[in-house]
Amino acid sequence: MSEQGIFYKRLKKEIQLKRRTFNQVERELGYSRNALNNYKHGNDPSGIRLVELSEYLMVSPAYLVGKSNKSDAFSPKKTFKNLNFAQKRELYSLCESWVMSELCKKNDVD
Repeated sequence: MSEQGIFYKRLKKEIQLKRRTFNQVERELGYSRNALNNYKHGNDPSGIRLVELSEYLMVSPAYLVGKSNKSDAFSPKKTFKNLNFAQKRELYSLCESWVMSELCKKNDVD
């Protein structure tokens, strides 16, 4: 890590921006309780954990470890904007199908 503590600071900032707590993130990712607290003391994450956290927070791993100041590497808006019309239409169709299947599941449960 290029600067001690930068990973934890950025992790904390991104978790707060997502309106989550460390405990919520740990639960949602299947980590043990206080697993993320280790980074408070300057410990570095494993490569796998770095990727998991960056995907969960939708930021680049390079941003989390201080190698980049750009945090929007996984921006869904940016990705969607870069699709051509046919790809956007296909994505819309997939989303529509998914929503309908989720609504059907919900109705079956009720």
